[in-house]
Amino acid sequence: MAYWLVKSEPFKYSWEQFEKDKKTFWDGVRNYAARNNLKAMKKGERVLYYHSNEGVEVVGIAEVVKEFYQDPTTPEDAWVVVDLKPVKRLKNTVPLSTIKTDPRLANMALVKLSRLSVQPVTDEEWKVIMELAGEK
Repeated sequence: MAYWLVKSEPFKYSWEQFEKDKKTFWDGVRNYAARNNLKAMKKGERVLYYHSNEGVEVVGIAEVVKEFYQDPTTPEDAWVVVDLKPVKRLKNTVPLSTIKTDPRLANMALVKLSRLSVQPVTDEEWKVIMELAGEK
């Protein structure tokens, strides 16, 4: 199973709103690398939910519930979405400052490709984030 990270600015779509909605399609991706990551996501895979610009921290875990399909917010064929549902809020959020200072996460896409809105997360990175979040 692969793991992923998606970014959202809290004032646009916060974790709290995601929990209220119970499910959403992940739209608005207009970067080819991020789009390719959406296309690679499989049903059942877990996703770190990251608040960007404000908070700058991993706040929760989501799950892919529907694989990619045409982005309904644009007529352009190039862009896709996936459906996500919230699984749980993390016991402890994991700030970007902590991620950047942990040597085990030095190669994480969040550190290396900081502007990419949909990113892969390795098994080891997932384990470290879960450890830092106080999750088992």
